[in-house]
Amino acid sequence: MRPRHPRHLPSRFLVPASVLVLLLSACGTQQAAPHDGGSNGCPTVPPPDPYGSQPDDVRITGFAGAGCGEVEYEVTNGEPEPFTYTVTFDLRTGSGAVLSNLTETVPGVAAGRTVRRTLALGSQSSAQSSDDVRISLVRSVPADEAPAEPGRCPSSGVRLYADRGDAAMGLRVVGLHLENCGTEPYRLHGYPRLRLLDEDHEPVDGVRILRGGDAVALGTGDGGPPEPLVLRLGERAASGLVWRNTVGAGEPVDAPYVRIWAKPGADAVTVTPELDLGTTGRLGVHAWRKEDAGRPASGAPAQP
Repeated sequence: MRPRHPRHLPSRFLVPASVLVLLLSACGTQQAAPHDGGSNGCPTVPPPDPYGSQPDDVRITGFAGAGCGEVEYEVTNGEPEPFTYTVTFDLRTGSGAVLSNLTETVPGVAAGRTVRRTLALGSQSSAQSSDDVRISLVRSVPADEAPAEPGRCPSSGVRLYADRGDAAMGLRVVGLHLENCGTEPYRLHGYPRLRLLDEDHEPVDGVRILRGGDAVALGTGDGGPPEPLVLRLGERAASGLVWRNTVGAGEPVDAPYVRIWAKPGADAVTVTPELDLGTTGRLGVHAWRKEDAGRPASGAPAQP
């Protein structure tokens, strides 16, 4: 059982709009060392409230760079093993509407360590100087189970990841992709094994995992019974997750994480499809199929 690990950050991490108005009026082009308490001419961020129920894993610490167009933040791993973090920053209007967001991945933060990073707001900084900047979402997976980055082949010789998925009329489809990047043929037959996890990385019970997307909704690309596959170097296979987020009687179920084993004996990979299962208690999974070059299992572009 993994320790509890908060994910959604409270409003005290919201940088007030009045602070960001100063990004153009008070910021100069002078560069200074990070975390210098405002000596670089950029606005400072109030310290966290020591008496509040605040998360301690990710926080904004200040602004830097020419025109104060960079946000400084830090990630602290309180888990007993290395974790990889994905942090989403929302850029907001003064009324709280989200104009856009930026996502950063911080790989392999060692247990008990703090990593400091700087994120450039880019061309959006000058246009949104009066907006709020907020860390809206943090996801984390064990570093040895994180999907490999594009262009990198893990020691297993296969790269497994989920795409961004499709959503329409309450129906969700997320593609799973497996690429043989090793030196030997890779054999598959059947369905990936799944374990659903909640925000605290605890198992989610009470959800039936059904073989075939048609068990949830027709027309989801289910190709029928599985067939034996042999993937040569560079070849890919695709599966997919299918669910509805219908809410009826009972408590809705959310499972941000899914731990996946491509086949018996394979290394586990943890992906983040953000399952919002409503009260349906059902999740369909496609059998592995050979994937046509450049065509993912769902309509969205493939992402690691």
